[in-house]
Amino acid sequence: MTQPTQPVFRYAVRSDLPAIVALLADDEKGKTRENLTDPLPDIYGNAFDAMEATNTDALPNKYLLAIINDQIVGCLQLTLIPGLSRQGRLRAQIEGVRVSSSCRGQKIGEAMILRAIDISRDLGASLMQFTTDKTRADAHRFYQRLGFVASHEGMKRDL
Repeated sequence: MTQPTQPVFRYAVRSDLPAIVALLADDEKGKTRENLTDPLPDIYGNAFDAMEATNTDALPNKYLLAIINDQIVGCLQLTLIPGLSRQGRLRAQIEGVRVSSSCRGQKIGEAMILRAIDISRDLGASLMQFTTDKTRADAHRFYQRLGFVASHEGMKRDL
């Protein structure tokens, strides 16, 4: 596939779910977490609808898609979170960052993260945060190269 220098970005719509779930599953860890079947299990549509229901113009909870040649080649979930800490400043949370395995190494992930930073900053966020699996050394180097600092120890608990 011939790649332009920059992907086009847009927010996901419900009909993009199969492509998004395919990207989430196109990953060493994601292939054990996702259920990529046809049709997709209803849980994905329900989750997308819940995200849309909590979305506002000022506080998006959306999947940002990277598109090249009319194909979805990358995605991330962007959520803006209001809070009291840091003097009531808005923070941006990113989740589920994925680039198609056939397109990795072409700076699509970098362009996606930079676009998410621009969107977040434009909407008033003063901090962007995320977690990344401790075993993903390549991802750690990628985020550090983009100016992120591993300043906190993240914790999770399955419920």
